[in-house]
Amino acid sequence: MTSSAAPILITGAGQRVGLHCAQRLLEDGHRVIFSYRTERPGVQILRDLGATAVFADFASEAGILAFISELKTHTDSLRAIVHNASEWLAETPDTDAAAFTRMFSVHMLAPYLINLHCADLLERSSPADIVHISDDVTRKGSSKHIGYCASKAGLESLNLSFAAKYAPQIKVNAIAPALLLFNPDDDATYRAKALAKSAMGIEPGSEVIYQSLRYLLDNPYVTGTTLTVNGGRHIK
Repeated sequence: MTSSAAPILITGAGQRVGLHCAQRLLEDGHRVIFSYRTERPGVQILRDLGATAVFADFASEAGILAFISELKTHTDSLRAIVHNASEWLAETPDTDAAAFTRMFSVHMLAPYLINLHCADLLERSSPADIVHISDDVTRKGSSKHIGYCASKAGLESLNLSFAAKYAPQIKVNAIAPALLLFNPDDDATYRAKALAKSAMGIEPGSEVIYQSLRYLLDNPYVTGTTLTVNGGRHIK
């Protein structure tokens, strides 16, 4: 991947896939700015590696705009924006509206406002990219996580619209992963059932997303696409 003087912004990079991608970007010689909402060990790891941490709460318009203002005090240009911040909230009769609103804000409103208000930063870099991390669940819907799936599907629609708006100066793409990492408390039965949903049948880990991100950043002729990283779930 070609390095650039302009930093790469990755949101929600304090743990799991976001943390891994931020570390790999740093290893590849990129400057990294990342957002975090909660102090975790991964946040300090990235600080120690030289990344710039910016607090953000994307649950409200005010929080998103405050983050954008703070971001602009740290840089006047960006090589790329990677929208990785995500929420997975249960939808119960008592919390369904609040959960939907929060997931809409994190998955759609934050990328929408950041893309609009930070386009000037991206325009000062060549090449420049926006990458939205979506979810393979949008391919068929989810009866159990309707709000999550709908807001991620909306993110993919934003992906198409921003690709059209910002071409050819800024490439805009999405990555739609399925299962990447189990949680420590996932039992053997759940793991076996989840693995059986894909043709590859493996827990691939975070590196496959970094490989996908690297492809999108490196390729000068791909925009307006969603790169599916699902182990062949669609052919099962």
